Amino acid sequence: MARILLLITFVLAACHGRPALDDYAQDGPALVLEEYFDGDLTAWGVFQDRFGDMRRQFVVDLQGVWDGQTLTLTEDFVYADGEEEQRIWRLTKTGPLTWEGTADGVIGPATGEIAGNAFNWTYTIDLPIGDGETMVVSFDDWMWLQDEDTLFNLAYISRYGIEIGRVMIFFRRD
Repeated sequence: MARILLLITFVLAACHGRPALDDYAQDGPALVLEEYFDGDLTAWGVFQDRFGDMRRQFVVDLQGVWDGQTLTLTEDFVYADGEEEQRIWRLTKTGPLTWEGTADGVIGPATGEIAGNAFNWTYTIDLPIGDGETMVVSFDDWMWLQDEDTLFNLAYISRYGIEIGRVMIFFRRD
């Protein structure tokens, strides 16, 4: 009986509302990914576990370079505990509003689409979790342009289809 209740709890926790990209098609300012991320940015974020507890805080220095075909984003993370990590994304525009990307640890291509001021980016990654260990998780990453310099990011992180946490990040162009 306890196993059934636990399973029902996990299923219900996984069944919550998520944004729908079409809801933002008319919202502005319009997000042009290659323009917003071309240059230097700083981001501040937190990781919150599935119970709502804040587990990690971090600052990210980003440098984006758009060469007309590829947007290369170099992200240098510094966590509150002093740990540092670098991730380099290479994003390719596949259509007027669609993107594909790769980065170390990403399994298969990351794919994304823009509508109005929103960008939805999904991918699976073998994410470092400390002490040389990794965990394969999926990101349902949402970004909303607030003004020409500010972008808000909310990422739902799941494993085996069950949400295990969220990342919230504010980006600011330098």
